[in-house]
Amino acid sequence: MRLREYIAQLEAKGELLRISTKVDPRYEICEITDRVSKSEGGGKALLFENTGTDYPVLMNMMGSDRRMAMALGVEQLEDITKRIDDLLKGAMSPKSSLWEKLQMLPLLKDVAKWFPKRIKGRGECQEIVLRGEDVDLNKLPILTSWPYDGGAFITLPMVATVDPESGTPNLGMYRMQVFDKCTTGMHWHCHKTGARHYDAYKRLGIKRMPVSVALGGDPAYIYSATAPMPDNMDEMLLAGMLRQRPVRLTKCITNDLWVPADCDFVLEGYVDTTEPLTVEGPFGDHTGFYSLTDLYPRFHIEAITTRRDAVYPATIVGVPPMEDAYIAKATERIFLAPIRLAVQPEVRDLYMPIEGTAHNIALVSIVKRYLGQANKVAQGLWGAGQMMFNKYMVIAPESCDIRSTEAVMELLSRVDADKHLIWSEGILDVLDHATPTTGYGSKLAIDLTDIDITEARKPFSVPRTAQPMGGVEFFNTEFAQRWGVLILYAEREWREKIDVEEYITRNGFSDMRYVVLFDRGAVGSMNNADLLWLAAANTDPKRDIRIFNGTIIIDARSKRPGYGNNPSRFPNAVTSLPETIHYVDERWAEYGIGEFIESPSKRYRKLWLSDSAQW
Repeated sequence: MRLREYIAQLEAKGELLRISTKVDPRYEICEITDRVSKSEGGGKALLFENTGTDYPVLMNMMGSDRRMAMALGVEQLEDITKRIDDLLKGAMSPKSSLWEKLQMLPLLKDVAKWFPKRIKGRGECQEIVLRGEDVDLNKLPILTSWPYDGGAFITLPMVATVDPESGTPNLGMYRMQVFDKCTTGMHWHCHKTGARHYDAYKRLGIKRMPVSVALGGDPAYIYSATAPMPDNMDEMLLAGMLRQRPVRLTKCITNDLWVPADCDFVLEGYVDTTEPLTVEGPFGDHTGFYSLTDLYPRFHIEAITTRRDAVYPATIVGVPPMEDAYIAKATERIFLAPIRLAVQPEVRDLYMPIEGTAHNIALVSIVKRYLGQANKVAQGLWGAGQMMFNKYMVIAPESCDIRSTEAVMELLSRVDADKHLIWSEGILDVLDHATPTTGYGSKLAIDLTDIDITEARKPFSVPRTAQPMGGVEFFNTEFAQRWGVLILYAEREWREKIDVEEYITRNGFSDMRYVVLFDRGAVGSMNNADLLWLAAANTDPKRDIRIFNGTIIIDARSKRPGYGNNPSRFPNAVTSLPETIHYVDERWAEYGIGEFIESPSKRYRKLWLSDSAQW
């Protein structure tokens, strides 16, 4: 399906807003999209038709449950879950008779239909070919999203590479900062397949690593490039399975890589493995904070090919919820069946709340049969693909609806800190800014599987007033009496250590189950979802969680660099500048997209630590 066909489907189903007024790819498109994407249900997809270039920009195309399902060609994501479940059960079930084995033939025939097919001649993405001096990224409406971004970034690139030893292709999604008209950064983390391919070329002494970047085409391609596919498995096979027809691939003009024939743009070039790495970033990231500068390879573009009717696809990331939250939710549903059948058969459900920004929080329900099984599940999932990046995991019995806040909190309110906490260390997302060592830190799982909610629970005693002391200024008891969760706010002046123990003891909060300490800037402006996001993002379990007389104390404040075991750099939350907010406020009626929407950035500006990307 061409991207324009998907746009037509969105419009036919009332899921698209067209903006014909001229808009600026620098900040303005981002601020408009941020407001719409944080609207109820994810708002609408946005087609910016006048960008000051020859190309319109499509935003928020998968930013709701309905649009995510539409992008993958189903009515609801559970349809894909069932399809994969049935496929795996059919493939893995024992077959004792010849008849049962013969019954597998239609299944194998269907699977064979999904493999990508290479076409002869040029694809639709090569209707226009620009080479040499005609290569100019400045002619594309590449977005600069946030005020302290290092520049404009390509945010939905499907990066094609190949393993130089096995010949296995990979299509990954790695952001690309534009350095000039024909070079960008290539932000592949050390854990990603693209980085592994780069290391292999470098180890073999091959100077030029061919790289091609596809943009647009069927949204199923875009989703598949983000999916946590096993290493050495082709993402275009997943796209074919989702669409239930093969992806047509065309050979690039300047190298031997293959890309989807019906995509909108292709950037062809190479990475020089002998070239020094380049400073890339900062970038307002999906964690809700800036990912700061680091060193990455430089991508040299030798050709740009396009469709004649090309649409430039883009996304923005920042404080959740945004479009990436719905992509992560699709991954959660699609990959549940493989996890359940092949990795952890006792798993019944997996839920990654939006506030966890994909990796920080995971809730799992399991069928428990023996002592220590929750520990086994935690360690197993922490070793399974991209689940290795998870920091906090809650493991509940199968009787618990892990998508119900009430059900989960009822169990969490009965936790015994000495009995139910599972501490570990391991791989974390490179973008996790709280850990003292990049890409590695502590993890915490909470085992709820043997908690009996039928037993009467002692009510939590909550004083009406409290005296500021020990560095604590305000308190919030919204969840204290029912769940035993006390929220505290530190004094405005930063202190390395806050004496929470003194505060809760002297003010009569000693029987709280959890006490969470936030920065003073979070008071009043943050809702409950925001506080959960902050608590998960700003903490390293081993450093920031301590037990005091059975109370779990969590220090969710920003961590000033250079103190104790804090990280060496600490980023700011991602927000627009006041002048950008005001500009979009003044122009809102011109956009013609309906009722005025307040800027979400106004809430998060109070979290700022400095006028830069970092503290």
